Amino acid sequence: MGRRVKDFVEISDYTSLEALINVLTAIRNSLPNEAEPELKLRGDDIFGRRLTITYLRELTHEEAECETRYTGAVVSEANAGIDDLRTKLDKLPYARAGSRKRKERRAA
Repeated sequence: MGRRVKDFVEISDYTSLEALINVLTAIRNSLPNEAEPELKLRGDDIFGRRLTITYLRELTHEEAECETRYTGAVVSEANAGIDDLRTKLDKLPYARAGSRKRKERRAA
């Protein structure tokens, strides 16, 4: 499962172009072919500027376990409880709002 991950690269005010190119090529070469990297320049003069590099990578085993825990994937016990509750609720009679006939008043 691919997931977009953000990596931040801080740039000082006095970085040479050669140093920046070397850092960016090293980052690009370390990424897998399917990463689809993107580069954005963010920030301002007060708080500083930073390059944001986003790319796709596979989830680690721990991240995948956490993801399945919170998204509810492959949780059969909870799904069985929800299905039981749904069947019980389907058996209950109910009247829809507005299903009652309204008496019309006619002005004389």
